[in-house]
Amino acid sequence: MSDERDGAGSAGDGSDNGHGDTGGDAAVVTKPQRPTGKRTRREGTTATAVATDAEVVKNGDGKKPKTAKKDGPSRNPFAFVFNYLKQVVAELRKVIWPNRKQMVSYTTVVLVFLAFMVALIGGVDYGFAKLITLVFG
Repeated sequence: MSDERDGAGSAGDGSDNGHGDTGGDAAVVTKPQRPTGKRTRREGTTATAVATDAEVVKNGDGKKPKTAKKDGPSRNPFAFVFNYLKQVVAELRKVIWPNRKQMVSYTTVVLVFLAFMVALIGGVDYGFAKLITLVFG
């Protein structure tokens, strides 16, 4: 059954008994919302906690206050590569890998489709070659 039908007032959800009333004291059961893919703001940080050069306000003596070390990426290429590989491993741990049966079936489907496409393109090429030889001798 599709999740699209699970909304309020959809057919088959039991909210309408055909008489126009819903029973009055029926409890409302809600499902948790689906994740939107947007990241939530972390607890410890706010928009005012991170200051850029444009946001730094001058002190009364006209000098800029000392700012902390920038949180930007490290300029060390070895640290960059190490961090990149660490993120790759973290992403690969999230992957749902197919089992042997799924892998065999997927590979079979791809090979059959490949053989079909090779035969189709080869047949069309052969037909065009015969047509060209008939037209131009």
